[in-house]
Amino acid sequence: MTLMRREVLLLAACAAILPALSRAACAQSYPSKPVRFVVGFAAGGAPDILARLVGQWLSDRLGQPFIIENRPGAGSNIATEAVVNAPADGYTLLLTSLPNAVNATLYDKLSYDFARDIAPIAGISRDANVMVVVPSFPAKTVPEFIAYAKAHPGGISMASPGIGSSPHMAGELFKFLAGVDMVHVPYRSSPPALTDLIGGQVQVYFGPMAATLEYVKAGRLRALAVTTATRADALPDIPTVGDFVPGYEASAFYGVGAPRNTPADIVERLNTEINAGLADPKMRARLADLGSSALVTSPSGLGKFIGDESKKWAKVIRAANIKPE
Repeated sequence: MTLMRREVLLLAACAAILPALSRAACAQSYPSKPVRFVVGFAAGGAPDILARLVGQWLSDRLGQPFIIENRPGAGSNIATEAVVNAPADGYTLLLTSLPNAVNATLYDKLSYDFARDIAPIAGISRDANVMVVVPSFPAKTVPEFIAYAKAHPGGISMASPGIGSSPHMAGELFKFLAGVDMVHVPYRSSPPALTDLIGGQVQVYFGPMAATLEYVKAGRLRALAVTTATRADALPDIPTVGDFVPGYEASAFYGVGAPRNTPADIVERLNTEINAGLADPKMRARLADLGSSALVTSPSGLGKFIGDESKKWAKVIRAANIKPE
């Protein structure tokens, strides 16, 4: 009887251990084929640049291609829906960003619930936007810009790469706190918005630093301020909007997510590898060149961060009565 009892206990212990061993083996063998990294924005903009930076790091570390798939449209909803409906096996990832925090309030009906249907994996960066105008614009400072805007209500066109995007929300917060009226002109991505700004078709852009920095350094655009709470290392002489508009702070963020129920071991492995990249001096230097700062988080930390951002921007959307196209 004692022998039989011991055999039963041994079998029970093995049954308990095997799933854990299977999960560990799955994580160790991952990835065994190329991984899709879906980006909800067009190629060439800040989200695409950051996704390719992280994708290359993961490809080098894990030995399989991480293929960037640009699926722009509907404020990243098209890309997010594609990932929500993909198999939860770790082979389809999503570049998460500020629009994901915005869209739950902005859109009345979505086919998914981001907080429920996307598993957070790791942060990538927090990014300053830059309030830029062409050098010929009459205002050289934020106070001068506000004075000009108040003297010409509705006379300034504000570009963005789409409704609900980080530049759009940064601009709407500026309008609300500074008490100015500007006309929002949405584009499909940053490159055409920058083209029209430089060409004089629009007057101001709260653009991602990664997309605007080279134009500022080349003198083709004038930076009036950065949107973060502190000055950016890439533009140390440029003040913050908050220096002139009390309470103002706006920044983009980027991270990595996957379909819900993606195996926890794969999530943890990706989190470990991405955080290793964010600690790498070359990666950090490249992020700094883009005006980004590393956002190092656990999966649960990223989930909480996005939840807090959702609450913040929901207030702006409701106050400004912003509606999707």
